[in-house]
Parts: sequence; C-alpha cells; structure tokens
Amino acid sequence: MAETGPLPDLSNGTRALFSLTGRHGPSPWIALLETNGASSLEVSLCAPPTAAVGRYLLKVHIDSFQRSVTAYQLGEFILLFNPWCPEDSVYLDSEPQRQEYVVNDYGFIYQGNKNWIRPCPWNYGQFEENIIDICLELLDKSLNFQTDPATDCALRGSPVYISRVVCAMINSNDDNGVLNGNWSENYLDGINPAEWTGSVAILKQWHATGCQPVRYGQCWVFAAIMCTVMRCLGIPTRVITNFDSGHDTDGNLIIDEYYDSTGRILENKKKDTVWNFHVWNECWMARKDLPPGYGGWQVLDATPQETSNGLYCCGPASVRAIKEGEVDLNYDTAFAFSMVNADCMSWLVYGGKEQKIHRETNTVGNFISTKSIQSNERDDITENYKYIEGSPQERQVFLKALQKLRAGRSEDPHHASTSMPLSEDSLRRLHMPSLQPSDVVQVSLKFQLLAPPHMGQDISFVLLALNMSFQFKDLKVNLSAQSLLHDGSPLLAFWQDTAFITLSPEEAKTHSCRIPYSQYSQYLSTDKLIRISALGEEKSSPEKILVDKIITLAYPGIIINVLGAAIVNQPLSIQVLFSNPLSEYVEDCVLTVEGSGLFKKQQRVLIGILKPQHRASITLETVPFKSGQRQIQANLRSNKFKDIKGYRNVYVDLRL
Repeated sequence: MAETGPLPDLSNGTRALFSLTGRHGPSPWIALLETNGASSLEVSLCAPPTAAVGRYLLKVHIDSFQRSVTAYQLGEFILLFNPWCPEDSVYLDSEPQRQEYVVNDYGFIYQGNKNWIRPCPWNYGQFEENIIDICLELLDKSLNFQTDPATDCALRGSPVYISRVVCAMINSNDDNGVLNGNWSENYLDGINPAEWTGSVAILKQWHATGCQPVRYGQCWVFAAIMCTVMRCLGIPTRVITNFDSGHDTDGNLIIDEYYDSTGRILENKKKDTVWNFHVWNECWMARKDLPPGYGGWQVLDATPQETSNGLYCCGPASVRAIKEGEVDLNYDTAFAFSMVNADCMSWLVYGGKEQKIHRETNTVGNFISTKSIQSNERDDITENYKYIEGSPQERQVFLKALQKLRAGRSEDPHHASTSMPLSEDSLRRLHMPSLQPSDVVQVSLKFQLLAPPHMGQDISFVLLALNMSFQFKDLKVNLSAQSLLHDGSPLLAFWQDTAFITLSPEEAKTHSCRIPYSQYSQYLSTDKLIRISALGEEKSSPEKILVDKIITLAYPGIIINVLGAAIVNQPLSIQVLFSNPLSEYVEDCVLTVEGSGLFKKQQRVLIGILKPQHRASITLETVPFKSGQRQIQANLRSNKFKDIKGYRNVYVDLRL
C-alpha cells in the first residue's frame, strides 16, 4: 500500500493497494518480485505516470492462511515527475535537454539592456541537502492545501496544477510564500535583490524562519527560485529574459508612455511600463486541457504583477499560443502576449495637454534569451514567441489577439466596456507601419556612445543629426538624462542640455555631450540604468522627434582562479580577485562565494574598507563533495555598489 497526503483515499488516487501480481493486477501501481530469500523479499515498485508527486508512506499487509492480517510500515519514499518516462506529462525526448533543464544545478540569468546583455551566474542547487524537503513543504504551505488538502494532493499529478501552485508560492503576496518583492530601492531590513547569487540560501532561510517570506526579490530572483523548485520536482524548466518587456495593465495591447518637453519620461498614471528587462520561466509539459499542438514550453511568471483567478501567479501559458495570438487559451496567455507584443504610444505632456508623438510597433519584446544547452552561450529564442517584427504575419497575429481581447471584454458581464469592434479602416491602419515624426520632418536623430560606459567614469556621447531633405533645417533639441529602475519606473532627471542645430540639405552634424561621474553617481539606482533622451523640433513643423538610449554602467568583474586539480573529497584552494572600481573609498564590503557540490553553504567574507581603485585577493579552502561540471558564483557588495559578480566553471574528478 502507498499513501500520500493527510487524507489518503483510493477514489482520488492518494492511496494505492496492489499485490505482488506483476503487471496484470487491478491497480495501476506495479510491484514486482525481484528476489525471494529465506527471510526477505526484494521488490521493485513502479508508480503510474499520472500518480501525484510528493512524500509517500509505504506499508505492507501480510495475509496468513488463518485470515489474520498483519500490517507493517516499511518507510517513506518521494515520488517526482519523470521527464525520462514517455507516458509522463513532462516527458522530454532529448537527453541533452533533460541534462540542461532538469539535472544542471547552475546557469545564467541575462540582465542589462538590449544593447548590453550580460550573464548573471546563478546557483540553482536543486539537489543540495534538504532542498527537496523544502520544495514539498512549499506545496503544503499553499492556500490550495490549507483550504482543501485532500483535493490538493489528488491534483499533484498534474504539472499544470503544480506549476500554478508553485508560481503563487514563490511570491508572498497572497500567502507565506518564499520571497517579498521590493522595487522601492529601500532594502535596509533585508537583502538587496542584486546581491543574491543562488536559490539555496533563500529557500533555507525561508524554511529556517518558519516559512516567513525572505526579503527581498525582484523578477530574476523569483524566476530563479521557481526554476530550482520545478527542476527539483522533475519538471524541465529554464529561465527566460525578455528585453523591453511590456507591462500592459489594462489589456489593450498598448503601453502609453508620457514625456515632458525635455524628453524626460514621466510617472505613468495607468502604471503601464516597459521593463528594461523582465525574467520569467518556461516549463515543459503536455497541455491536455488545451487543443492539440499547444503542449511543450509554457510561460510561468512568479513575479507578482497581476492576479490570475484571484492569486498572484501567471501561467502556464503556451509559448506557441503566444506566437499565434491565441490569447483566449488558459492560463494568462493575453498578459504573456502583451509582454512580448504590445505596441508603445508616446505622448508629450505640456500645459496640461497631451500630444501624441508616435506609435512604435516593434519596441516591446527583444532578444528573448536563455542559457544554451550544455554551454555558457546565450540562446536567442525570440522566434519562438513572435513572427519577425513588421512582417505581415506579425501584424496579423497582433490583430487577431486584439480582436479576441475585445470580444472577451464585450462578453464579460463584469467589464464595462464601450469599445466598438475594429473597423476596416482601423484594421488597415494597424496593418501599415505608422509614419514616424522623423519621416515627416525628414530629420533623423540618434545617440552614439564614444566609449563603453564604466562605473566611476564620465559618460561621453554624441547626438547625430541628419537632414534627409533638400531644404535647410533649423532644429531645437532638448536633451536630458535620468536614472531608471529595471521595471521602467523613472527616477529624477539629473542632467539637461539644449542644442540649436542648423542643417544644410542632406547634411549630418554631431552635438557632443558629457555627463561627469560626480553628476550622476548620487542619482543611480542599484540597476545602474541611465536613460538619455532628446526631444527635437523643427521650426517649420509641429512634429516632435523623440529618441532615447538606455545605458547600463558596467563594473569590472570578479576573477576566480582554481589553484590545482579539483577532486572529490580532496582539499581545493580557490583564489578570488576583486577591486574597487571607484575613485573613492567604499565601506561595508562583503564578498559572498557559493557553488553546489563545492561548498556546503554560502561563504561570507567581511572585507571592510577598500581604497580607491584598490585591487585585492583572498584564497578560500574547500573540499568538493560532488563530481562533474560545477560552477563557483561570487558577489562583492559595498555601501556604493551591490552586485559586482564573477563566476568560474570547474570540473571535479572522482579520483586522482
């Protein structure tokens, strides 16, 4: 007999009775006699691929000829999803993909911006000590289990159900989930999200504090924790980064952005934003609840943005359904579609009025990225989500999605809507690429950096102005710079300039700009993002030309050297080299180092004060306890910066 959950029951599949009859018994569970000794039996047990995952009690009933029954509890076992089993809903038929998306316990999460994509190393650690127990505890802490434990346990054979439960439990908006989200830039009572380098420390802290949410996380931390839990449960999972990711709060597939006369982006009253990057997960599973063809990779987003059936979770949404605009399919496909496909409308706000500048159809959803299979390279999977920007197919899918959304709104009795069906004229306009102000004015503006933007150094760039007409053009251009959070929220502007440029027919000119470190340093967020913008107008035209560029300031990375051969159960020395990139003292420096199979727990080294431009190194001793390909992750934080990262891949041999 096998039982799972607090109320095991034969009728709902959480209790199974089976005998040593081989494969022809009435139960889908199979027990086979392997060896029959004088005083012992060796039995192999095979669970059906639809069985609920979780912790089971295994009992044996022995019937004697005198009709007395003796029952013994043999012990416990944990049943997981099996991506190697063709009958399992999470079956993945590629061994390299199974190794990457289930077995691999480290990886990269891509951050930065679309012009500067950087890998952030991460320790998933799904096979570390106690992680499986914490993952099962997470299921038992869910609202579903607390409300109806019998039904919850019975449904745990469905990866669709499990993924929604886990997704809601990663954030803490509805329950005692794993992580508190925080985008306020105030992390004094917790950990700055940029400092984390792995999931293990977070999950163990959640467990050790009686399941109190850990402070703090942002999108990549939510996705990394979700990846750890899902891989631990046997569901193939990968972490996805979408650059220029839409957050469309009202479901009209348009992100409205507002600017003032200097080109500075303003706080959006509707809370529509374009995130500089956003991170979610894809999990591999069959979708028997959808029409054929929509299984495979499914989007799951644990970052608490909008509710789904009353809870802060998103997905699973079929990636193929997103690409084809089938936004009415479960779950949350419309929201996922908007993250990669929404159009952007720019508005100029002045004198209490709003003037439309332009509509961009290709701003949202760029360089959708994940780690390559069994390599450190980046895979661009944008084509899985959308047809080529501006192609007839891409616009047709957008229109299909828009019409489905409007039809859904008109059928929803709780949604007051006065929107009319799209007319033939509006359909035709959406099909055609909109005329940009630069086409009307026949002047092009563009920013160009003169040197890579490094933290602690001045930022030098030029504004390129090109007259594409045969007439003279007199331009007035307002320039500004402001910090951004990675979710698109604008911070204060700290630099402004005005340029007056006269262009002869077909002439190009440059306007040079420099922002000193002393001017931007005190305004930077942890995300190290600066948005430079230019709003240009030509004397003879009412049109405004808006251009911008996102700059991510870079740090020199941490260098990790492995001193000698790495062998299981043999001492290993690891050298970590780091530096203060700034021309000022930094305080409260802490170095953290971790790596599954190499360190039993995260190492924290208090460095204290680092002098300006100072380079330093420390050597750590460890004893590897797992063989194979491993990764060391390191982070240096101080009072001036939080996330100087480094990593090193290490192959650990079993023996000398």
